[in-house]
Amino acid sequence: MEAKKSKKADLENKKAVFLQIGFVIALAIVLLAFNYKTYERSSTLDIQVQVDHAPEEIIPVTKQEIKPPPPPPPAQITIINIVEDDVEVEDEIVIDVEADQTTEIPDFVPVVEEEEEVEELEIFTVVESMPEFPGGDAARMKFLQENIKYPQLARESGIQGTVYVTFVVETNGGVTDVRVLRGIGGGCDEEAVRVIQSMPKWIPGKQRGKPVRVQFNMPIRFTLQG
Repeated sequence: MEAKKSKKADLENKKAVFLQIGFVIALAIVLLAFNYKTYERSSTLDIQVQVDHAPEEIIPVTKQEIKPPPPPPPAQITIINIVEDDVEVEDEIVIDVEADQTTEIPDFVPVVEEEEEVEELEIFTVVESMPEFPGGDAARMKFLQENIKYPQLARESGIQGTVYVTFVVETNGGVTDVRVLRGIGGGCDEEAVRVIQSMPKWIPGKQRGKPVRVQFNMPIRFTLQG
């Protein structure tokens, strides 16, 4: 079958023209793309300035008053006692008005006052009325049982025995000069001294009706139970 087509509608002969137009359009787009410029947006800082309208504090100028110096202390009045020639004056100082460079002057000898020795009261070992713990021996044993703490070292080492302690019961009943005569170690000696020093005042010993100082010896036994 033979195709019927007019020559005006046939675009085959215009193919080269359309191809050139396409190249021109493509080239123009490429040139526009290369020549296109972009601009960065500038960032602005938002700075707020705050104005303080508070009134400025004015510091008043003060004048410091200078105090006048205190008045001088009144002069001390020296009183001179006039005595007769025949009156003896203690600590008399003799001044030789006729003395010169050749006059011999005796050396000054200071007066040394002798200190009074305090007589220490005698310590008795046996008296008519021996010192007594308040409440008697039963109270003394109760005090020791309630206040003695078995040392940890002695407990761990299995140390037990009797510590012999000596001390002085003063005339007012106080306990002084606590010493260990024979100990067993392990902290038991120190514990025995501590407990005796913490005792309340005893009833002092008496000799001929007067309180006297008495040396007292006391054994303290440490025993592990169980």
